[in-house]
Amino acid sequence: MSVDDANAKPKRQLKSNMEEVYNKLPEDATNWKEIFTKGMFYGRFRVNSFKFNWAEHHQAGNTKRNYDPWGFAVGGSLILKSAPFYGVSTTLGYYYANSLGVLNNRDAVYGKSGKDTFSRHDAIDDNNWYMSVLAQAYIEFDYMKTFLKTDIKAGRMIYNDSPFIKSNDTKMIPNTMQGFAFKNSLIPQTTLHFAWFDKQKLRNHTRFHDVVTYGSPDTSKVKIVHGKKARYYQWEQNDDSVAHKGLTPANLRANHKKIHNSLLIAGMTNRSIENLKLDFWFNSVPGLFHTILTEANYKIKLGGGWSVTPGFRYMHQFDVGAGKVGGAGLTGKLAGHKGYYRGYHDADDADATLFGARLVFEKGAGKLHFGYTKVTDDGDFISPWRGFPTNGYTRSMAQYNWYANTKSFMIKGVYNFGKANIISGLKVALDYTYMDYDKTKERLGGIDKTDRDLIHMDVIYRFPHLKKFLPSYMEGLEGKFRVAFVDAERRHNPDAKRYDPSYNEFRWELNYLF
Repeated sequence: MSVDDANAKPKRQLKSNMEEVYNKLPEDATNWKEIFTKGMFYGRFRVNSFKFNWAEHHQAGNTKRNYDPWGFAVGGSLILKSAPFYGVSTTLGYYYANSLGVLNNRDAVYGKSGKDTFSRHDAIDDNNWYMSVLAQAYIEFDYMKTFLKTDIKAGRMIYNDSPFIKSNDTKMIPNTMQGFAFKNSLIPQTTLHFAWFDKQKLRNHTRFHDVVTYGSPDTSKVKIVHGKKARYYQWEQNDDSVAHKGLTPANLRANHKKIHNSLLIAGMTNRSIENLKLDFWFNSVPGLFHTILTEANYKIKLGGGWSVTPGFRYMHQFDVGAGKVGGAGLTGKLAGHKGYYRGYHDADDADATLFGARLVFEKGAGKLHFGYTKVTDDGDFISPWRGFPTNGYTRSMAQYNWYANTKSFMIKGVYNFGKANIISGLKVALDYTYMDYDKTKERLGGIDKTDRDLIHMDVIYRFPHLKKFLPSYMEGLEGKFRVAFVDAERRHNPDAKRYDPSYNEFRWELNYLF
């Protein structure tokens, strides 16, 4: 292998959050035949395994207790990008995952973090434990290098430009959207964004569905699995972990709202001032709610190789119908109620506000992060598109801390041993997070979260000794181990039997890119 090959970047790499970065794209085609001959394939093989251990375990005949579910799958993806011809190209992305008979129906019904390695709906409906889907299929008009400085995509796509939406590709199949996206950088140091999406495909779905509607109009989809009713109609559309469960087809129709919704995104990122990044974003589900987000991050050099970046985020959610339809809380239990109910001051008002602040210290291979967020005592944030309101501030693995009257604090350290020339290929991240939820809301059944301390660690290792046996365009094998220890207060709500919601979670993943 030559020196140039040894130093060459692979076609594609994975960020720590598993978002894909394309280092090499097809060269421009000069005729229609080269659209195909100069096109490129990107392959990925992956294995994912999850284990969830509750502090209080499921016991036979007692469905109120918790079952420790597994999640497991083997699969991967094959992505084709055609060569641009006068700026026009296409991308197709096929994804596959198979649980290989390791899991059973209890894992689907009680599934937690590992539920995205299969489709719960398909598993209960017809015992189908594999997912096969064309999650990306779009045409792109890319003129960013010309005077137009514009990029337009239309179809099914991964969309990571907005803080409201992320692919969140930490399982087997990424979160993808259907519609079109527009980006323009004609204004110096400024990027403008606009997107419209009429469908979404969450990570554990094989079909595209509505962007916010929770559940199917066919509520007869119920089976008894190990003594528990599995209402799998709830998993047919937007069943994200923080979906608004009050925005059901029945509730929407009763309030003369559409059950087929769209999501609008508009934003601007500006870097006119050196070291200062400003973001202004807006999203809307017409007839239900709008959200604005503003954020500022300013990098300050401290000397000795150190820098600190203070960051501030403000979000506000405007209720234009969602509260009346489904209530102020994400559980859906407030639907149809007004005034003070289950700990919420205005049960039918989904207005919400979040304040976030952080300090990020960096030097060489290390990073130290301090974050704080507070959600005012109004409504919960509706954000079922995997772009989490507290992301980058206090959001740790599998934690949702944007419920009304929630305060959170995080301290996180990241060290890249490979970058420091200590252990090639090794990167470790460790965080401690404390979440202070509203005890009154939990006691009255408005939320199901209790105060908790969480310790979470990620260990990423890219096997360096394999690289020398591979061509330069191959990234090689990467392993990732994740663990979380959650110490939570006992439930106080009588319906929850005051159980202990503490748990331990273990995740293990292998990725091979080619």
